[in-house]
Amino acid sequence: MTGIIDYDAGNLKSVEKALLSLGEDTIVTRERQALLKADKVILPGVGNFGDAMEKLKIYGLCQVIEEIVEQGTPFLGICLGLQLLFEESEEAPGVPGLGILKGRILRIPEKPGLKIPHIGWNSLKLQNEGRLFQGLGEEPYVYFVHSYYLSADDEGIVKAVTQYGTCIHASVEQGNVFACQFHPEKSSNTGLQILKNFADMA
Repeated sequence: MTGIIDYDAGNLKSVEKALLSLGEDTIVTRERQALLKADKVILPGVGNFGDAMEKLKIYGLCQVIEEIVEQGTPFLGICLGLQLLFEESEEAPGVPGLGILKGRILRIPEKPGLKIPHIGWNSLKLQNEGRLFQGLGEEPYVYFVHSYYLSADDEGIVKAVTQYGTCIHASVEQGNVFACQFHPEKSSNTGLQILKNFADMA
């Protein structure tokens, strides 16, 4: 059973639909016990960093996420879900993130001809043998929708990067914690393979 954390942050249904298409049992919930019992847990999300952290606090989910990570359950953050795992974001100055991983979320720098938000398909450059990317080619194409990007403190946890006005840390893995800035649920067969790789984690 894969638990999808419900904190009113959009795109839950598309993640659930993608998992169901892979034959995965899923539950969309904010119930502590249901999430702690799940074999794997996903934190999706689109929207504002500050608003999302406020919702996680209101629903008592910050501590639940920490417990899930501490007990070793495979955990995947998607898009805003990736950003929330880190310490802070320029989108919401003074609002601390979950701080499970070390790094900052920065605004994509303005450059002539560069549209922000970044919406569309980009190729990834894979590095450091990411487990999410097993069975994929060297430069898989995935779908992004974001105005802010991750700069991780430790390059060793970065498993994929892409270029969009700057070098974007597009996917990270540390222990049982995985995260993608892009949307695997909207990235066609490549994204389904990434979700399947996560679903198959022991």
